[in-house]
Amino acid sequence: MRRLRHPFGNRVVAYARHFLGVRYEWGGLSPRTGFDCSGLVRYVYGHFGIALPHSSFGDVVRGHGVSRRWLKPGDLVFFYGASHVGIYVGGGRFIEAPHSGAAVRISSLGGWEGAGYSGARRLNVG
Repeated sequence: MRRLRHPFGNRVVAYARHFLGVRYEWGGLSPRTGFDCSGLVRYVYGHFGIALPHSSFGDVVRGHGVSRRWLKPGDLVFFYGASHVGIYVGGGRFIEAPHSGAAVRISSLGGWEGAGYSGARRLNVG
């Protein structure tokens, strides 16, 4: 029997879910110290050997643009002109480290959290 591989984006999302509830910390880079938005993205993708900057503005030039209609799990989603970044999980939702006083959570692109949606990027992996 042939074993099917999970698409890369689904593995990214599964790993990112391990950090739900980790507190927000501005400049945070690890689950021990807390995460800010780009710190979470950097840590998760770093687990898979993909180096990203600790900057949502640096992330927005990676990979290639993706229309909101064609989002797939693992795509990077940006808000407010790339001042915030999260990881798309599917079903109109994304995982994020939102702001001080909050923790890593899953939010809706359709809710107020997604109101500032600016675009998405798919990282070139392979």
